[in-house]
Amino acid sequence: MGDLMYRYDKYDQAIVDARVDEFRDQVSRRISGAMTEDQFKPLRLKNGLYLQLHAYMLRVAIPYGTLDSRQMRMLGAIARKYDRGYGHFTTRQNIQYNWIKLEDAPDILADLATVEMHAIQTSGESIRNISSDQFAGAAADEIADPRPWAELIRQATTFHPEFSYLPRKFKIAVTGAREDRSAIRLHDIGLKLVENGAGALGFEVYIGGGMGRTPFVAPLIRPFLPADHLISYIEAAIRVWNRWARRDNIHKQRIKILVHDLGAEEFTRQVEAEWQAILPNGSDVPRAEFDRIAAFFPPPPFETDLPAEAGPDDPGFALWLDQNVRPHKQDSYAIVTISLKPPGGIPGDASADQIDLIAGLAQTHSFDELRITHAQNIVLPHVHRRDLRKIWGALDVTGLAAPNLDLISDIIACPGLDYCSLANARSIPVAQKITQRFAPIERQRDIGELKLKISGCINACGHHHAGHIGILGVDRKGTENYQLLLGGSGAEDASLAKITGPGFDEDGIVDAVERTVERYLSLRDEGERFLDTYRRVGLQPFKEAIYG
Repeated sequence: MGDLMYRYDKYDQAIVDARVDEFRDQVSRRISGAMTEDQFKPLRLKNGLYLQLHAYMLRVAIPYGTLDSRQMRMLGAIARKYDRGYGHFTTRQNIQYNWIKLEDAPDILADLATVEMHAIQTSGESIRNISSDQFAGAAADEIADPRPWAELIRQATTFHPEFSYLPRKFKIAVTGAREDRSAIRLHDIGLKLVENGAGALGFEVYIGGGMGRTPFVAPLIRPFLPADHLISYIEAAIRVWNRWARRDNIHKQRIKILVHDLGAEEFTRQVEAEWQAILPNGSDVPRAEFDRIAAFFPPPPFETDLPAEAGPDDPGFALWLDQNVRPHKQDSYAIVTISLKPPGGIPGDASADQIDLIAGLAQTHSFDELRITHAQNIVLPHVHRRDLRKIWGALDVTGLAAPNLDLISDIIACPGLDYCSLANARSIPVAQKITQRFAPIERQRDIGELKLKISGCINACGHHHAGHIGILGVDRKGTENYQLLLGGSGAEDASLAKITGPGFDEDGIVDAVERTVERYLSLRDEGERFLDTYRRVGLQPFKEAIYG
């Protein structure tokens, strides 16, 4: 069987190994007191190590969310050996460990390096993990697999001197599908593979999206960029930002502020001019190099025989099939999403045992391939339909078979004040209370697609701006207070949610969500999702329901 993901060559391995050795030396100097925390901080951040409320947190990169069973098992082993037996999968398709001892960090990085993984550029003012569609290479609505392009960007931007001291962190997402599962318009740069009238492959380029303190939906900067010029165009955009960014004001350093201040038209003019200056220098990647990378992403050797469809014999299995299994480009196969949102659980958390189980299922039933989703779930991208019953049975035993993909209990939540030193409020207990309030799955399915997202502070790691229903935790005179937002979307119909009015305490916000949902159910037309109804009737009917 061929590889289905990028493999390190000897240069990649040497770079990562050298980085581990260098960091081991830095940690020993910090522990001995030869280096102060202020001196150490920029060094640890370059290796994905944060200092949180209770311990160090390590964020490990999972490029475009793709990994294999060997790598997945290593993530489980690290959770078991160095943490408290679990990891937290994030909205950038990475994993975080929240209970790391400083003296263990170099050993963890050394263990990761044995399976071609690292934590480089998962923090600091750098180009972060390139994210992509979790259904890449499997989705029926895909023009081309975006992952070779994501890998190309990753290689071109890792350790690039011009991108090493950026004004602020920088996030890029790539998709090749009609349906946007990667929230490309809420990234610094969002890229969508398209074909032009002549059948040539290129990208729609969106620049200047983002959440946080000042959220923006990225405008379309270029409707068609020939694919071969991708790297030079990204370089041009970042150069323009690097030139004008507000390095004097931490709240105004992201590229979205520059695009907003200049206006999309003037920003585009400057990027195009910069790009024309770069092009004669031949700064684009040779086609042979792209082909070398693309060869690591062949389609798996699919069987083409459809199994005899025996109807689902178990109501629980039927429910899961309907909710968590999606069509594959190959009729005999399906895409399975494993929910990390069990009733009353912590969104995105998985135990070491669960991680091992999922790794085993990928190895035996999905061509040894896994994906992490930006909604903090895990995907088996290529499952033969005859294996679905067996997979559901294995998941059901371990609490991983919640049939709630895209329903109200499939909540995105940041770690919040339980872990994060930036947070103003806790996210996890609110998520748990909401899932308990809406526990009956029949009720959730009647409500239909409803994306609920919770952030514990204005930095918006829980993507509350993009929630059909968003919740933002704020500090109100020393107490935790929760604002309710409605009408956001991170999909191809991207929009930003609006605050409904005054905030609530922890129990009050759960009640407010319920009143919002009940008002939707009374207003909806046939076939309308929550978001459709909200867009049709506006905020006012919901405000009346929420505040009386």
